[in-house]
Amino acid sequence: MIKMNGVIKRYGNLVALNQFDLNVEDGQIYGLLGPNGSGKSTAINSMLALLSIEKGEIKLFGQRITPTSYAIKRNIGLVPQEVAVLEDLNVQENVDYFCGLYVSDYRERKRLVDAAIAFTDLDKFRKFLPKKLSGGLKRRLNIACGIAHKPSLLILDEPTVAVDPQSRNAILEGIKALNQQGTTVLYTSHYMEEVEQICTTITIMDKGKGLLTGTKEELKASVNLGDQVDIRLINHKAEDMDTIRSLPYVVKAELVEDHLKLEMARGESRLASLFHVLERQGIGMAEMSVRQPTLNDVFLEVTGKELRDHV
Repeated sequence: MIKMNGVIKRYGNLVALNQFDLNVEDGQIYGLLGPNGSGKSTAINSMLALLSIEKGEIKLFGQRITPTSYAIKRNIGLVPQEVAVLEDLNVQENVDYFCGLYVSDYRERKRLVDAAIAFTDLDKFRKFLPKKLSGGLKRRLNIACGIAHKPSLLILDEPTVAVDPQSRNAILEGIKALNQQGTTVLYTSHYMEEVEQICTTITIMDKGKGLLTGTKEELKASVNLGDQVDIRLINHKAEDMDTIRSLPYVVKAELVEDHLKLEMARGESRLASLFHVLERQGIGMAEMSVRQPTLNDVFLEVTGKELRDHV
C-alpha cells in the first residue's frame, strides 16, 4: 500500500528524513510514533509528492507517486495536522466541497456526504459554520472531509491534537470502524496511548530515522525492559536488601520507606520466586503493584529521551 525505501529529505542543513523506510500493507492500521519534529509530517508530504525528495523511492499502490498522479490520489484520504476546512462554508457544504473534488455525480456525492456526516456524528451540526464548532467537533469535520469519497487509504496526521477526551475516543473508535470496513490507515501521533490502542503495526521514529518497527508486543520484547514492581513490606530489615539485590532476576532494587521498588525480568514464575524469598526472610506484604513496560518505556530505552504530549 505504501512503500518508502531509503528516503532522504533535507531543508537546508536540516535532515528531515534520513534513509527512512516504511512499509504499510493492505488492511493495517499502521502507527507512526514520534515527538514533534521527528519527521512524521515530512514523511506524509513526501509520500504524497507534496514535497520533492533528495534520494530514495516511494510507491503507493505499487506505483511511483508524482505531483500529477491524480488517479492514485483519488484513492487516498488525507486528514492533516492543522484543521483544513473552509470557514465560509457550513459543515455540510464543507464535506460536499471536498467530496466533490473526487466525485462529480450529484446523487452519489450526496449519499457519500450524508454517510460521512453520520459516521462522524455531525448530523446535528450540518448548518453550523466551523467557527461555531468546538475543537473536537472541528476535528471531526476535518475527518469527514477526508473520508467522504471513501478512500482505500486514509492518512491521519495527529488528528486528535487539542481535543477533549470524549472527542478523542470518538475519533479513535471511528478509525477502527473505518478499518473494519476495509480502509487501510496510516496514523501519526505523539500520543503513545492512542497508537498502542488502535495500531496493528508501529514504527517509532526520531530525527528522520525509523528506530524500531513491529507490533506493540514485539517492540516491548525487542528491548531489555523489565516489570516495575512496588511492594509495601511488613517486618523488613535493611540487610534484607542484600539478599533481594542478589537475586538473578532482579535488575534494580531500592527501599523507599516501607516500599520495595524493583525492576525485574518479566515473568510470573519470577514473581512467585520473589514471594518465596520474602517468605523465607520473614517479610510480609501489605500490597503490591506491577507495571509492565509501555511504549513510552521502549522509546526512552532506544532514544534516551521521553516523549511528551504537546498540546
